[in-house]
Amino acid sequence: MSATAPNFEAPKILVLGIGNILWADEGFGVRAVEAFHRAYQAHDNVTVMDGGTQGLYLVNLLQEHDHLLVFDAIDYGLPPGTLKRVDGDEVPKFTGAKKMSLHQTGFQEVLSAADLLGAAPQRLALIGCQPQDLEDWGGALTPPVNARIADALALARGILAEWGVVLAPREAALDPAERLLGHDLDHDNYERHADPVVAAAT
Repeated sequence: MSATAPNFEAPKILVLGIGNILWADEGFGVRAVEAFHRAYQAHDNVTVMDGGTQGLYLVNLLQEHDHLLVFDAIDYGLPPGTLKRVDGDEVPKFTGAKKMSLHQTGFQEVLSAADLLGAAPQRLALIGCQPQDLEDWGGALTPPVNARIADALALARGILAEWGVVLAPREAALDPAERLLGHDLDHDNYERHADPVVAAAT
């Protein structure tokens, strides 16, 4: 099976994960986009990227793309692990409403800067997950948040389908050189070091 080829005028789409993997559930966005890249392949009009905590450095990327899909940890004031989709003009309201970290303030500024430059995304969607713990330095994702990654990917696949993108599941495991994160920062290796219970079981 292969992904459906885009037509000549296919929009350029950025699938972005933002957050900080060093602060437990703050890493949800990065882990979600990492899992997305591991699970699916898409054509050249779709870019998949770990945006980490780059903040305003991401403005140039937005200028190069038409549509933006973001994974992030968002404090909606809901039970831990709750997923919520937000679209369009509502997205900046959530990324700045309850600031949990510097990267979220930075991303709100990214959207504002892109708008000022006339490069605001034509379509914008946020998949946010309610965190449980943002203060465990070096900790892994908490169970309720980690358990929602697969659901977040399914939601992302549906959003991209609305945008005319049909993804193909990868038929083979990614080579280490093709992963979004390396040097033991990928999800499996990091969790092995971050969680003593996991480490003891391996």
